[in-house]
Amino acid sequence: MGDLFKVLRNRMSANARRAVEVYTRELPEYRVLAADARTQTELVEFALLLRRRTIELAEEGRPLDNDDLARIASAGHDRALAGVSLASHHHVLGLHSTLAVQELHEAAGPSETDALMRMLGWLGPQGIAAKDAYTRGFVDGQRQMLAPPARVQQLTAALLAGDPAAAELARLLGMPLAAHYLVAVVRIEGRSPEPPPELREKIIGVLADHDRVPMRWCEPLELVLLVPSVSGDSAHVPARARRRALALARTLADAVGRPCAVGASTTSRHALADTLTVARQICRVAPLRATPLDVSTLEDVFVELSTGRLPHVDRWLHRVAQQLSSGPDLVATLDSYYRHDMNRMATAAHLHIHPRTVDYRLRRARELTGIAPTTTRGVRVLSTAVARLLADP
Repeated sequence: MGDLFKVLRNRMSANARRAVEVYTRELPEYRVLAADARTQTELVEFALLLRRRTIELAEEGRPLDNDDLARIASAGHDRALAGVSLASHHHVLGLHSTLAVQELHEAAGPSETDALMRMLGWLGPQGIAAKDAYTRGFVDGQRQMLAPPARVQQLTAALLAGDPAAAELARLLGMPLAAHYLVAVVRIEGRSPEPPPELREKIIGVLADHDRVPMRWCEPLELVLLVPSVSGDSAHVPARARRRALALARTLADAVGRPCAVGASTTSRHALADTLTVARQICRVAPLRATPLDVSTLEDVFVELSTGRLPHVDRWLHRVAQQLSSGPDLVATLDSYYRHDMNRMATAAHLHIHPRTVDYRLRRARELTGIAPTTTRGVRVLSTAVARLLADP
C-alpha cells in the first residue's frame, strides 16, 4: 500500500503543474490568470497543496479538517475576485476530478488494487466536501464582484440548470429555495426597439425589491420569473403564486411602457428547465396587453397551442381575426365578452359602454364573419381567433 502513496508523492509537483497547464489550455479565463507569473505560481502551489493533503490524509484515513476546508474556500474566493465566471468554476472542478482519477491510475501498479480502492474511497466523500468549500468561497467572492441584479440572474440561471451552487447563491441573497415553483415567462411586445441592457438590469433591481423571487432575462424581450409555489401540479396553479407573478408582470409592463404577455406552469425545483419550455410556449400564444389581466396557463390556451401547430388552421383563424379587426372595437368587445362568461352587463360595465352597444358589436361581428358570437360555434371559433390576434397583433 505504501508504494502507491510514495509514487504519488514523487509525482506531486509534476501533476500539479500539469493540472494548471490543463486549466489554462481548456479555460480562457485561467489562461488570462496564468499570464501573470505570480498568479501562475499561486495556481501551481494550490494544486500542489491539494495533492499533498490528499496523500497525507488518505494514507492516515483522516478527513479534511477545518483549516483545510478554509484554505480551499479561500482559493475559491480568490478565483471569484480574479473574475472567473461560474461556468468556468464548474468546468475547473470537473477537470480537477478527472485529473485526480487519472493520476491515481497512472501511479497504481497491478498489485495495488487495495491501495487504489482505499484512495478512491477517501476521494468520494472528501472530494464532495472540498468542492462544497471551494464553491462557498467562490460564491462569497462573487458577492463582492457582482451587483445584486446580476446575482439574482445568476441564481435563476443556476436553478434552471439544476446547478448545486444554487443553494449557496440563494442563501447569500436571502432567497430561500422552494420545493416547487411557478415558472412564468413574460414576453414584451417586439415591434419597438429592445430595452437596453442598463434598463433591463434596473428593472431586475426594481422587481427584486418589489418581490424577492429569482428572475432572469433569457432574451432582451423575455423575462423569466421563478415564483415559489405550494404545488408542482402543472394543471393547477395556486392562486397566491399566480397573483405574485401577475403583479411582477404588471410592474414590468409599466416599466417598459409596452404590452406584455404572461405564460406560466408549475413544477418541482428539479424540473425547471423542461417547464420553462412549456411556459414559453404558453406565453407565445397568450394575449399581449398594456396591463396584463391574468397569467395564462395550459388550461387557458390549450386550444391556441393546438391550432398553432396546424398551419392551415392558423391561417384560417388569422383571416377570421382580420375580419374582426375591420370593425370598431370588436376584438376588445369579444375579448371582454368571453372573459366575462358572455355576460352582457358585466362586459358593458368593464368596457364602460351601454349594454345595447355590446349587442350592436356582437351583431356586427356576426355580419363580418358569418359566425354568431353567442353560439357554441361562435365561442369555439371567435374566442380562439381573438386570442390569436391579441397574442400577435
